[in-house]
Amino acid sequence: MDLTNRAKSSKWIRNLVFATATAVVATGCSTTNPYTGEDQTAKATSGSIIGAVAGAAIGAASSSKSDRGKGALIGAASGAALGGGIGYYMDVQEAELRKQLQSTGISVTRDGDNIILNMPNTITFAVDDTALSGQAKNALSSVALVAKEYDETMLNVYGFTDSTGAASYNLRLSQVRASEVSNELMRGGVASNRIVTKGMGESHPIASNDNEQGRAQNRRVEIVLSPQG
Repeated sequence: MDLTNRAKSSKWIRNLVFATATAVVATGCSTTNPYTGEDQTAKATSGSIIGAVAGAAIGAASSSKSDRGKGALIGAASGAALGGGIGYYMDVQEAELRKQLQSTGISVTRDGDNIILNMPNTITFAVDDTALSGQAKNALSSVALVAKEYDETMLNVYGFTDSTGAASYNLRLSQVRASEVSNELMRGGVASNRIVTKGMGESHPIASNDNEQGRAQNRRVEIVLSPQG
């Protein structure tokens, strides 16, 4: 490559890197809360931006002239993930889950590097029943869709009940319900070795069992998405 073409190539890469960094800043650091419609700051670190810039440059430089733009974009995406690390990986997964699960009745909560999907009994199972509702199946197909895309994540499925009835019965009921959710995820294409299923019975209540409103909140299935390893 002669000096003139090399200078043009370097300028082109600098411009593309700048554009990529701007796009990452604009889209990667701000998401829209689907419940409030308000912008919120994502938890991605500056490392994801640095990684995107470096990745774009490497991708562009290593591609042929005709594929230079495509190579830069792929490099930017890979670099952002590497630069941001696990936190960034879970950030973008969280944003996609919020998008897919809005208006389904499933809440999405972030706890460190874990993402917690709370499926209340009002949308999953009838009282003392273990058959998933159609609404729950539709929502779980969306969870499976995202989980297949982000395949470096484990899905820990926990079943919970209220304290009504014998503790041994509640433990079995919670296990069967958690298994039903896990089976639905596998039917959606999530690999079985990525899913851990456990019945928790009446342990770990999130509300009081002294009233119906509290007991209804305690009857739930939680899917905790966590980084593998």
